[in-house]
Amino acid sequence: MTSFLDPLISFVSAHPWLAYLTLFLAALLEAVPVVGSVIPGSTIILALSALVPGGELKLHWVLLAAAVGAVLGDGSAYWIGHRQQREILNTWPLTNYPRVVAESESFFHRFGTWAVFFARFVPPIRAFVPVTAGALGMAPAKFYAVNIPAILVWAPAHVLPGVLAVSALHEYAGLHHHAHLFKHMWILTVVGVAIVVGVAVWIYRRRNAGGVAEAKPRA
Repeated sequence: MTSFLDPLISFVSAHPWLAYLTLFLAALLEAVPVVGSVIPGSTIILALSALVPGGELKLHWVLLAAAVGAVLGDGSAYWIGHRQQREILNTWPLTNYPRVVAESESFFHRFGTWAVFFARFVPPIRAFVPVTAGALGMAPAKFYAVNIPAILVWAPAHVLPGVLAVSALHEYAGLHHHAHLFKHMWILTVVGVAIVVGVAVWIYRRRNAGGVAEAKPRA
């Protein structure tokens, strides 16, 4: 049932640099406003982490690719906001997401500097808080003093669960790491949970938006 993943694992084994590039781009694009709200970067990182125990990917390169991508993504968004100030929050494509922009700004006002840290773990706000921090005038030194430690926590938090889970399953089941059963299980579980959560969030937002629309007074 999971044999269709075998060619993918074999391909990654033969071309690991493509997997590292994918991890880098997933982390980078997840931090880009608007784009980051639809790119399943965390899902990709969690799924590919299952390939570390078997040696298809190296742990230190996986962590480095994810961390560097996140730093560049967050930093780029921050500097765009820092350069254009509040004007960026009122321009396309951010104007198509007024609710998320408002939530990000409220999140920033509520937690201050720590919003940059907490947002790294809260999609889809994660893709909007860096540009909001720049737009609201947060100093570069303050931003990076919080952002980099957040990423150094975020990267292992998204990589190590897969590594530890697959390693533990192989250890207790007595199967060799090159037997792909538990890698399949982890990848399919991560993707399945991501789909369920994504659909649940979409339904919640649709219902909430409908409730707001009905609450508006008619002219």
